[in-house]
Amino acid sequence: MTVPHRTRIKFCGLTREADVDAAVQAGADAVGFVLYEPSPRFVPPERAGELARRLPAFVTPVLLFVNASPEWIARGVRAVPNALLQMHGDETPAQAQAPGRPYLRAARIPAGAAGESFDLLQFADDFASAQAILLDAHVEGFGGGGQSFDWTAFTWSHPRLNASSRLVLSGGLTPANVTDGIRLVRPWAVDVSSGIEVSKGIKSADKMQAFVAAVRAADRATDPAPAPSPQRS
Repeated sequence: MTVPHRTRIKFCGLTREADVDAAVQAGADAVGFVLYEPSPRFVPPERAGELARRLPAFVTPVLLFVNASPEWIARGVRAVPNALLQMHGDETPAQAQAPGRPYLRAARIPAGAAGESFDLLQFADDFASAQAILLDAHVEGFGGGGQSFDWTAFTWSHPRLNASSRLVLSGGLTPANVTDGIRLVRPWAVDVSSGIEVSKGIKSADKMQAFVAAVRAADRATDPAPAPSPQRS
């Protein structure tokens, strides 16, 4: 029997208790907190800890860092000891592994990446220790720009991609386009921030619900049809 795929969902850049509660109610699998001070979605580690304590079991807190110092990462981990780390800057494999924690590594893919020879296969190989490669658009600054990259630029079924990491699709996702992203990329998970906001750092419960509904619709549309049951003679 074929088991239907369930695309996991991460809501990122949460700053308020009400939004954390709404994310859980909507069915998020993970909730991200941005520990990067220039971001309009920034929360300090202790605030991230307060928000993360609202999460029930099996909803994963994720701490997003950008070229952070070891001391800053350690402060975040102390505040949210069960967090998954997300390295979203220019971190090397050694720097990403140094905290000794499970981590995601963001691949910041330029527009027209195929023409600019962004070597996603090599990137995935370099960060084979990551739990996932998070596919994001390269924007001014780091993340949350509400822009997507060309989802047709890569061969997503390549065995080296599948073998080296699971893929998380991010960058410019909304309830209106996430179905197309899942259909083209077939990621393990999707990650959204600006696409569920009313303003930077302020989420919409309605948009969260709509995003989850769109992901589940995409799952139903992309799952293979079950094999017909054998007929009894």
